Amino acid sequence: MAGKSLLSLFAVLLWSPKVLCYVEDLDDTFKEKRMDEVWLVEFYAPWCGYCKKLEPVWYEVGAELKSSGSLINVGKMDATAFSSVASEFGVRGYPTIKLLKGDLAYNYKGPRTKEDIIEFANRVAGPVVRALPSRQMFEGVLNRHSVLFVYIGGDSPLKEKYIEVASEMIVYTYFFSALEDALPTNVTLQELPSVAVFKDRTYFLYDAYQDGELSSWVNRERFRGYLHIDGFTLYELGETGVGKGVSGSVPDRDFQFGHMDGNDYINSLIMGEVPVPSIIVLNTSNDQYFLLGEPVKTLDQLVQFIHSVLDGSAQAQGGDGIFQRIKRVAFDARSTVMSVFRSSPLLGCFLFGLPLGVISLMCYGICTAESDDGTEELDLLKREALPEEDEYEDRRREGEEEEEEERQEEKSAADKKVD
Repeated sequence: MAGKSLLSLFAVLLWSPKVLCYVEDLDDTFKEKRMDEVWLVEFYAPWCGYCKKLEPVWYEVGAELKSSGSLINVGKMDATAFSSVASEFGVRGYPTIKLLKGDLAYNYKGPRTKEDIIEFANRVAGPVVRALPSRQMFEGVLNRHSVLFVYIGGDSPLKEKYIEVASEMIVYTYFFSALEDALPTNVTLQELPSVAVFKDRTYFLYDAYQDGELSSWVNRERFRGYLHIDGFTLYELGETGVGKGVSGSVPDRDFQFGHMDGNDYINSLIMGEVPVPSIIVLNTSNDQYFLLGEPVKTLDQLVQFIHSVLDGSAQAQGGDGIFQRIKRVAFDARSTVMSVFRSSPLLGCFLFGLPLGVISLMCYGICTAESDDGTEELDLLKREALPEEDEYEDRRREGEEEEEEERQEEKSAADKKVD
């Protein structure tokens, strides 16, 4: 047993430096050499907890890309030490992951897992629009990717627009092009050229009159019909304006279906307690939500609830009014205080107890000063007035003594005359 432990330790010690060498530490000279290569770079801060959590994943990314023969270079840069370089690339938070390809810089906004980061790097490092010359290759791509966009047809203004949109949205999904004879047999086009999205074992065609701008349509359609939703995905759905909710899909596709593990995130979002399991509809445009008051037992019951949200008969809760904003501020403050005390009671006492103690002393001092009612000033005035009163008393006594002496002299003079 001890031998196996030593062998494992020895293997780790040999493997770790090899992994580390696949990630290059970058400095300000990086700007000069990056133009001729593709780089996947993490901008970090030494004190950042999220950066420390990402560090082992980042070394695994570098090792796997190198072992697969990828031409993508992996590096990391201390954005606090080389702040001018970080500012040039628009780094505003840590960690920031960017793929740099020539003059272009692509931000990574997905989950910080090895698989997701590698998938992003391989997708963005390749051509913006990949060609599908045969039906066999088309069907192979459909089996590998859950969502993909395809331009069908020859050169046209729509193709130019498609390439422009793909250049911006390649960070999220794949873009392909094909001729009509390469399409699967079950695909029917209304016109050429066309743009289609393939997902959920079906496809949807872009209609410029109904769907508006191509970029907006792509941004909405890049999600699968049913998602495992977390806080990041929910934020992305809200930013893209996908439908009105996180639960449901009706014929007019106003809803996005999904599920969440647990209720912690939803509880913090609605500032309440949601039982598990529950069905909730979130309106990402105004922060309203709709809850079904009873357990869902049939499909008809669920569909009826969704339609009641659409026609406005369901009761909306929450919202983005002034009362809800004030409530949100108070809720966030309370949650922050509680989380600090749960994670470190001593730190919580220090962070919140010390300021409260200082404020208490200040209030006590102010109240004490106000309760004197000017007594000290009156005492001072009295003390200043005492010398003047004493001087007046002395002069009065001297006057009385002089008058007494004069009376005595007059009396003595009168006595002498009598004699």
